[in-house]
Amino acid sequence: MEAEGWNVLKAETKPERAESRRPKGDGVLYKQLECFLAVARLGNLSRAAEEMFLTQPTLTARLKALEEEVGDELFVRTSRGMRLTDAGREFAPYAERVLGSFEEGRRRLRELRGATGGRLLIGASPGVGTYALPGLLERFVASYPGVSVSVRTGHSEEILEMTLKEEVQLGLTRAMRHPEIESLHLYEDELVLVVDPGHRFTRKGRADLAEIGEEQLIFFDQSSSYFEQTHALLRNAGIRDLRTMEVDNIEAAKRMVEHRLGVAFLPRTAVVRSVSSGNLSLIAVEENPEMNRSIVALRRRDAPATGPVSAFLEVAATLAERGEQAELSPTLAADFENLQLIDLFT
Repeated sequence: MEAEGWNVLKAETKPERAESRRPKGDGVLYKQLECFLAVARLGNLSRAAEEMFLTQPTLTARLKALEEEVGDELFVRTSRGMRLTDAGREFAPYAERVLGSFEEGRRRLRELRGATGGRLLIGASPGVGTYALPGLLERFVASYPGVSVSVRTGHSEEILEMTLKEEVQLGLTRAMRHPEIESLHLYEDELVLVVDPGHRFTRKGRADLAEIGEEQLIFFDQSSSYFEQTHALLRNAGIRDLRTMEVDNIEAAKRMVEHRLGVAFLPRTAVVRSVSSGNLSLIAVEENPEMNRSIVALRRRDAPATGPVSAFLEVAATLAERGEQAELSPTLAADFENLQLIDLFT
């Protein structure tokens, strides 16, 4: 009975060896490949149909549709059941790879949705990448160890460009505007004045801008917005003639101050450990100038948030809650107390 049904269908639907009338590549379905491999493995239509929860005619029709698509007979009926033809044996490894790749792809997507796997691509400006991001990643990696993390650094404009080109999923930098980008607020950072502990400003803990203008000022990274922000502060106070020393990064500026080569306005996130350890002193500026700037996470408006992206943003929000600081290492808790991270979704 089974052989008769198969032979009738073969006679009616024998694949054409010449050019197929159907568009190439059209109609090869995942279910057809599943049926093909099940019959190849079991060597029996009835058992394969039972395993696939199909009727035998449905299974047979799927096999014939696949044979039409590939343009070859894949099975021959024998007294012992269904046997692969030479073409079927040649095709089988490719069918297995297709199904295997499909299942692997589905598994990776499940991991991605649940942040149990996948990859998180972050771009960060130098200050954020050096001083704030490690604390965020400490907690993120502890909670989501299956996610691979890649971090690229660059100045704010470069981070924006990376985000636009989807070279990174999130860009952590100062607030920037672009019609294709949305910004999620992370925390407020500010420039603070630091001096060496033996400096004359340390005794009273305060200094006005005129006094600061008399000191040698350590500037860092001309390409940074901090550089222009500091110059604008002094320029607006009428201070023009400055004695300066310029370096290309924050760490170098800190070391110069520690070695009594001058004073510097540096991001609070960059000096919290040095101040707490006694290597630098924090000095209040009497005019109390507005030196804050928002640090945000940039992402494309049209890009769906993957599991790792959503998980990272949730971790950043969670770290803002004071009740969680006790769970962090003492150093990390101190960092986030100074960062004053707030809910990313407000």
